[in-house]
Amino acid sequence: MEQIPASIWTLTAGVVVTLISFWVGHHHGLLPEQASEQAPLVDNFFDIMLTIGTALFLVVQGAIILFVIRYRRRAGEEGDGLPVEGNLPLEAFWTAIPALIVIFLGIYSVDIFQRMGGLNPGDHAMHSMHTPKPAVAVVAEAPSKTTSDASALLAAARTPEIGIGASPDVQGKAPDVVVDVAGMQYAWIFTYPDSGIVSGELHIPVGKDVQLNISARDVIHSFWVPQFRLKQDAIPGVPTQLRFKATKVGTYPVVCAELCGGYHGAMRTQVIVHTPEDFETWRSQNQAIATAPVIPFLSDRHVEEMGVTPQLVAQVEAMTHHHSAAKL
Repeated sequence: MEQIPASIWTLTAGVVVTLISFWVGHHHGLLPEQASEQAPLVDNFFDIMLTIGTALFLVVQGAIILFVIRYRRRAGEEGDGLPVEGNLPLEAFWTAIPALIVIFLGIYSVDIFQRMGGLNPGDHAMHSMHTPKPAVAVVAEAPSKTTSDASALLAAARTPEIGIGASPDVQGKAPDVVVDVAGMQYAWIFTYPDSGIVSGELHIPVGKDVQLNISARDVIHSFWVPQFRLKQDAIPGVPTQLRFKATKVGTYPVVCAELCGGYHGAMRTQVIVHTPEDFETWRSQNQAIATAPVIPFLSDRHVEEMGVTPQLVAQVEAMTHHHSAAKL
């Protein structure tokens, strides 16, 4: 019986490795559901990296197993193995292939980054030319708290001025919804400048262009929505942005992905994606609370030191009274 040529074995192994790698790369189930226009871009890149990684793993582990079995020390062998001086073509091959893979992934990742928004030219220069605006008051959403506890929930956050740009198809266009996002130990605060609404949850309409102006009050945080495949740092004194479109109605977690202190793990909230009609209903209901008559409960000293506006104080007062009445 004739021995099968090594080239046939190599070709067969290559086909098997390729098929397994493609299957694993496209059926891994490791990522959460896609809920934004940017998510497929990230997932495609992840699938390619996982496919390449699986192929490399199979080749390396397969070679180790093959050599362990084929070139093992057999019974009765006492001498040294054959001296190997090296193989220049093989060494050039296994150096060139990883280099080409790294270059390909680098170029592709930059392309994905630019398609997701990228970095607008001049952003860093403009950062140095602008002085952050004075702090504005923001209020953490805590409906179960009483009015006496409301003052403890007030904190300040810088108003973002400039940040990471939008994707090429929306650059130069005004977003449909703008939300100021303030990160602080250990909460996210969402302010809607057009309506004055302040919330501890992010509410947005599905299919609309949303811009988040992100800032940090104290230390570095990182705003991350896994289902959107979006993450952006919140840096004190350096305003940043995220711009995206949600594609699925639902509720998704918002996680701080930067170690920010002892209770970092509890710095979580959620983004609620509404239908356009439900979003307008939510905004109308909460705007009525935001414009409620002022019921001051802080001294002038607190207002001066924290930048608390009477409107925000009234909103906290109205929210707590509304929740207390509902419980009764």
